[in-house]
Amino acid sequence: MTTKISKWPPGTPMWVDLSIDDVESARDFYSRLFGWGYTSDDAAGGYLLAHLDGHAVAGLGPKDDAALPPSWTTFLSSDDAGATAAQVKAAGGQLLVPPSDVMDAGRMAVAADSGGAVFGIWQAGNHIGAERVNEHGSLCWNELHTRDYSAARSFYADVFGFSYHDIDGHDMVYSTCLRPKDAREVAGIQLDSALPGETPDYWLTWFASDDVAATAALAEHLGAKLLMPVSDSPFGRMAIVQGLQGEVFGLIAVAPAEN
Repeated sequence: MTTKISKWPPGTPMWVDLSIDDVESARDFYSRLFGWGYTSDDAAGGYLLAHLDGHAVAGLGPKDDAALPPSWTTFLSSDDAGATAAQVKAAGGQLLVPPSDVMDAGRMAVAADSGGAVFGIWQAGNHIGAERVNEHGSLCWNELHTRDYSAARSFYADVFGFSYHDIDGHDMVYSTCLRPKDAREVAGIQLDSALPGETPDYWLTWFASDDVAATAALAEHLGAKLLMPVSDSPFGRMAIVQGLQGEVFGLIAVAPAEN
């Protein structure tokens, strides 16, 4: 378990939020699945902050574009959202939402990388992002699935200064992303040759579970589907879930927190 009270170093995936058609339905689903509570602000346009024990862990909000599918978006930390946005364009990406202030919470942009994967950029103000991670019901990992592995690595190295650690074997091509401040592994990039031709690359959000089989079974009971059944891997027991409105996220095992 990690509790965070100061802003995350640049390049860290530090927040995820769900853009969804029916916010109330999603609110109920994730509350029952992970035990989340919520706070809202009338000025935030229906956006909800999900909490565990009073600490922010994720966001839920209505989609800005009804034509887009519901999805979890990964946000990466920046000390200067404007400078990072400029680097995105220089590296061959696109700005979907230019940098703008979100009240006093921070400064945000939304971009697509060179393979079309959408991600957010967050410059912290009063909101640092996730305040608890790596425990049941909270964010624990983010990974990019790409069909152009080399181009993706080059893009994120140019924009966020990542270096990489190659993960050998396990029948996959995978590397972890090392942030420039301290070379800590903060994300992953996976070659995904199974992506259909019309599907853009994407960032997958992984939530921690202290019992993946039980959490996956509860998700199914609540009406979700398992896109990848519960299985053991070198990284822990895992499953991939499609939520009630089509959003996709992963579950992965963590050791139960000590009392």
